[in-house]
Amino acid sequence: MSSEDLVTVGRVGRPHGVDGSFFVDGASEADERFVVGATLHVEAATATVVGSKRAAGGRRVLKLDREAPRGATLAVPRAQLPEPDEDTFYVFQLVGLDVVEEGGRPLGAVAEVHNGPANDALELDSGLLLPLVDACVLEIELDARRILVARGFADAE
Repeated sequence: MSSEDLVTVGRVGRPHGVDGSFFVDGASEADERFVVGATLHVEAATATVVGSKRAAGGRRVLKLDREAPRGATLAVPRAQLPEPDEDTFYVFQLVGLDVVEEGGRPLGAVAEVHNGPANDALELDSGLLLPLVDACVLEIELDARRILVARGFADAE
């Protein structure tokens, strides 16, 4: 399975205890990804979740049936993901889309999506950070690989 067929659901974080369990950094909010018996892709191989719990503070803690190096990506096949609700998107669908301001001025491409306390934000490869709110993001066209944003959120040329 190629990396393009996989979607990241977390990363192996620091150890938790001495039994091989670890914190999951950047864990998906979909708890079903981490239930005992679930299969995750870790580096080039699959692993089965043999222990799963929430630690103090609500952070996800996992134990796999094999060793996983710290920092390794935890992923699931894209085909296993449910269709998102209307007007909602997976982060991987937004990364790489071209962002264009009303009037046609290109602002860059989405490099990353940041989760914030009030709202998410699009970080563009140009360094621009745009809030992912209705007032800013007017239209997301996955087929056209484009996001249209309102004027006034980017500096004037």
